[in-house]
Amino acid sequence: MQISKSIPAIFLAVVSFLATPAIAVEGIDENDHAALAQYYENLADETKVKLQQNKALLEQYEMHPYYFGRQGQDIKSHSSANIREYEKILRQFLKKADLHKRMAADQANSTLNKAKINHNWGTTVIR
Repeated sequence: MQISKSIPAIFLAVVSFLATPAIAVEGIDENDHAALAQYYENLADETKVKLQQNKALLEQYEMHPYYFGRQGQDIKSHSSANIREYEKILRQFLKKADLHKRMAADQANSTLNKAKINHNWGTTVIR
């Protein structure tokens, strides 16, 4: 069955997502928090799709276990493990996206405050 052959590949992809350092992410500057937040949101969206696919496969197995034959238990256990792993990864990606969104907002506020301070330094008040 083709599904059981793709499970190790899916697991390898999941592990590679986790092993990728945040700084070396697709050429995104480590200080570009808005871009990093978007990157992690995109990964979360991809993970949601994979999660739904595994949930659908598990649901199909639970509804029609006799379709899967002798390999059914393996498929069920692999799908259940993948679901748990994808849920964990999804939480991590969403947490990283949220962190970078907050850092981008702080960075924007800091930049605005510095611009305001610099603007005020250049003015002289004469009465």
